[in-house]
Amino acid sequence: MQSLHAPRLVATDLDGTALRADGTVSPRTVAAFGKVEESGAVLVFVTGRPPRWMGAVAGAVRHQGLAICANGALIYDLHTERIVESHLIAVDVLEEVVAQLRANVPELVFSVEYEAGFAHESDFRLGGLDRKGAGIVRVDSMTSLPCAKLLALHRGMNADELQSTVHELVGHLVTATHSSGRGLIEMSAQGVTKATALAALAAQHEIRSSHAIAFGDMPNDLPMLSWAGTSYAVANAHPDVLAAVDHVTATNDDDGVAQVLETLYG
Repeated sequence: MQSLHAPRLVATDLDGTALRADGTVSPRTVAAFGKVEESGAVLVFVTGRPPRWMGAVAGAVRHQGLAICANGALIYDLHTERIVESHLIAVDVLEEVVAQLRANVPELVFSVEYEAGFAHESDFRLGGLDRKGAGIVRVDSMTSLPCAKLLALHRGMNADELQSTVHELVGHLVTATHSSGRGLIEMSAQGVTKATALAALAAQHEIRSSHAIAFGDMPNDLPMLSWAGTSYAVANAHPDVLAAVDHVTATNDDDGVAQVLETLYG
């Protein structure tokens, strides 16, 4: 039975929060997730990751539950490994955003995350999980399909400065955030955030935000952390996140999320 005082919904970011620095899920964290599920509470992973990066995580949690991927743009069933809901950037908006950013910040290079695939410009510096299988395309081709996320990389600007610039230029067209620690901005359809997707999922389960707890570490987690009745940052979080939350737990490498969940669902 779930404790009367334990949240009915647990929402956690993955990279930098529930996952260790090497991208793995520790046995302690897996066990803590199991306690949440056994209690009858809803466990949902809320991540900037695309579904194609979710295989190892799905395996670690025995392919149970749902994941909110791409900062709220895609809802992914971990059991079937299928996208069950999408909120995409329309082609005309995508073209306009790229044109505006290209005209005003010509040093930017772009990539796009589709429902089923990823493409990037030749100068886009790929992370480790994207070095295999990503296609290189021209911008006009890259913007020919609706996408879950548009990513813009600038090697000379820090992420906070770049987000401010992007928001000023195209904030009326898309929702921009960042999560990687480098000058990489992630753009979703206007109004789509981790919080909007999480609120919709909670409503389906008739769970109010006051009965939810959320964990995060980066600015893309801020909407979700603000929505949840109780919010935690891991100690390694971005300063803006540390300033916004109700509580701070240990770092991701010290299983900070698991420490809290063990207390609530032990």
